[in-house]
Amino acid sequence: MRRQDREVTNMDEIITIMKKCDVCRLALFDEEFPYIIPMNFGFTYQNGEIELYFHCAKAGKKLDLINLNPKVGFEMDCSHRLILDEKDCSCSMEFESICGSGSIEILSEEQKIQALTYLMQQYSKKSSFEFNANGVKAVNVFKLKVHKIFAKRLKHSN
Repeated sequence: MRRQDREVTNMDEIITIMKKCDVCRLALFDEEFPYIIPMNFGFTYQNGEIELYFHCAKAGKKLDLINLNPKVGFEMDCSHRLILDEKDCSCSMEFESICGSGSIEILSEEQKIQALTYLMQQYSKKSSFEFNANGVKAVNVFKLKVHKIFAKRLKHSN
């Protein structure tokens, strides 16, 4: 990382940043250009490993690309704030961001409820949820096992 002064290496801090994010962008391999898609997500951090969880329709380009190559990149960011200076060209932007890579696994029907619970916990203060059985059957749920993760932050003191 070029700007090591902005690097976040403490895993507890990385997880804190992840909890603030509301979108995770997946970068999938497509024929000529990468295919990037913003998604809602949930995650777990256990035994030093991060897993991200997503849901989607039963068919579509995203699933086609995952089935061709389950290796993906991901990015999420938050805490944006413009820092103005007296001269416009001296502006800066506060941020926190996470990037990484990993591989995706489509989950079985039996694994969906737990994964959807992780997803819902990202956006709710609740810890348990009741899911509509037909709704669960109508979606695919997948897990991204994170192999590499990098985080950066720029915060100005006021």
